[in-house]
Amino acid sequence: MLRHSPDAVALTKSLLRFDTVNPPGRERECAKFAGAMLQDWGFDVQFFEFEESRTSVVARAGGSDKKPPLCLTGHIDVVPLGAAPWSKDPFSGETHGDKLYGRGSSDMKAGVAAILLAARSFSGKLANTPGIVLVLTAGEENGCIGSQNLAKTKLLGKAGAIVVGEPTSNYPFVGHKGSLKFHAHFKGVSAHGSMPELGDNAIYKAARAVSKLESFDFAATPHPVMGSPSMNVGTFAGGSGVNMVPDTASIGVDIRTVPGMDHAVLLKKIRATLGEVEMDVFSNLLPVWTEPEDEWMQRVLEICGRHLGARPGARAATYMTDAANLLKVYKGAPTVVLGPGEPQMAHQTDEYCSMERIRQSVAIYEDLIGDWCRT
Repeated sequence: MLRHSPDAVALTKSLLRFDTVNPPGRERECAKFAGAMLQDWGFDVQFFEFEESRTSVVARAGGSDKKPPLCLTGHIDVVPLGAAPWSKDPFSGETHGDKLYGRGSSDMKAGVAAILLAARSFSGKLANTPGIVLVLTAGEENGCIGSQNLAKTKLLGKAGAIVVGEPTSNYPFVGHKGSLKFHAHFKGVSAHGSMPELGDNAIYKAARAVSKLESFDFAATPHPVMGSPSMNVGTFAGGSGVNMVPDTASIGVDIRTVPGMDHAVLLKKIRATLGEVEMDVFSNLLPVWTEPEDEWMQRVLEICGRHLGARPGARAATYMTDAANLLKVYKGAPTVVLGPGEPQMAHQTDEYCSMERIRQSVAIYEDLIGDWCRT
């Protein structure tokens, strides 16, 4: 197995060969591989497991009392392959033209590889500088569970700014929407299907709730960059037989929020809308937003502009990242989402990443680290 290649494409291929499909995850072997490289390069490395084989990595080098380190973060788990057949092996790193194929190539093992090799470029050079901290997480794809648990430990230390290597085609995003996800459970009374008047149909209750949610009014002012909040009912389940009045039904709801919205107030409004219901909230993460005029963000935009050929404007990601949990520890740290993957390829069959962009991202990360650690 590759350990010391200076080539980001080769390292991405090595990371793709680890089957970290979540569920179940099994990130330990991949985490140990990345951690061993970082240890070889002189980084102080710590591992954290929130469940058996669900391993995250925290590595740091340098450090100064005058300024906290720069955090670079990415996740090592990937989503399932999906039902559609792949034309390429999802775990061997096949290439065609400029495309590197594989599950997680864009989301986001290419970003992790670039972070690792950018860090390697500063091996032995970060003494007496603010330094860097690398946070490679398990369990991101099922609700950022890994970073949530990691934030409860004392491993993260301090950070003054965050670079999230999620797929952006190397275009810097100044934030992303928040996430509020829940299951709503409805109860009824069972009866024979031929005598429905003797029961209380839980599916009808759930269906009425879905209808209300479809026309739900957030009453929120659109954000100038992120736009309006959104809601999607993604699952609907209920009943145990066609000839029975269902006594249980449930729906799964995914809400994406924008800065300025109060999640507690929003949940109260939803409960009032749904009526008699049991709600299981399993994701409650605030939006991530850094003003484009922030001094460090201006430096990020300038550095990215040199590599992209034009100075970027303010954009935001549509998806959630671990930054929402990391900011619970790195409070107030300006945050950019910036990585080589193709956003539209995330979670797709025959997922791929541009090899040119992978190499470009290493250079961008190196410039960001060098700029932060310049003394």
